[in-house]
Amino acid sequence: MSILENFPNTTVAVIGDVMLDRYWWGSVSRISPEAPVPVVKIERMTLAAGGAANVAANIAAYTANCILVGIVGDDDAGAQTRQVLEGSGVSDSHLVTAAGRPSTVKTRLVAHSQQVARIDQEDESVCSADVESEILDQIVLAVSAADVVVLSDYAKGVLTDRVISFAIECAREAGVKVLVDPKGKVYEKYRGASLLTPNRREAAEAVNLDENVSDLVETAGNRLMDAVDVEALLITEGSEGMRLFRRNESPVHLPALARAVFDVTGAGDTVIATLATAIGSGADLESAARLANIAAGLVVEQSGTTTLTLAELKQHLNDTL
Repeated sequence: MSILENFPNTTVAVIGDVMLDRYWWGSVSRISPEAPVPVVKIERMTLAAGGAANVAANIAAYTANCILVGIVGDDDAGAQTRQVLEGSGVSDSHLVTAAGRPSTVKTRLVAHSQQVARIDQEDESVCSADVESEILDQIVLAVSAADVVVLSDYAKGVLTDRVISFAIECAREAGVKVLVDPKGKVYEKYRGASLLTPNRREAAEAVNLDENVSDLVETAGNRLMDAVDVEALLITEGSEGMRLFRRNESPVHLPALARAVFDVTGAGDTVIATLATAIGSGADLESAARLANIAAGLVVEQSGTTTLTLAELKQHLNDTL
């Protein structure tokens, strides 16, 4: 519990792909006469922080200070993203506005608590050189004030190779750890980071393994540790929990703790947000991973992109002692 008491005194810099998660909630009573699809009657709409913004919102919900670096477009969705961040307790002062580039929006159509469809609005091309330069300037400011750094990579054009290497170098010079939620198959670009948090499928793809291979997580984890210069890996395995790999130590398996999985949306964001806040607050890696495993188990029991508060986490730990 002493680590949790340090959360309000911790500052986490989150650098990555900021998104807006939009939910259209409704009900279905018939099939369309125009096509074999349900007719959804929309009853309400909600907005939430997504991607790197959701990581930041999770950190803020823990009452820690979060500095978010990313980009939004000069459009209505960009303005809505800033409003959502403000409502989540996250400052938008380090966001870069990319003129002419659409903000990333993921719209989920949900009927009777079941996702019917998802509509993505995004530009996955790398950001322009001018925008990239602005991001580098914001990284210098963010890292200089941070206890730990998170790179939240959703491959939406913010975390270019230059931005990644610059952020890792800045953090190393400042003596703070860098945690990465990776994307793609080339993990060498994260060389020098402290920890990577791929899921089972991502880890398999990064080392060209078929997902049906026996001992997949163990094999992928060991190969990644050999191939990439990082201190540790935390591979999330969904219903199987997580596995922590560290150099010169045996892997540690953390069983899944969710009582009932309702929605896995944003669970990875909760994991890395909890890890980062705990490490920034002084926790060792295994203790931080165990706390992240607990947080993930709690958040998947809720619907939609949600955050876990510090009070809820404390209450759960008190109830299980």
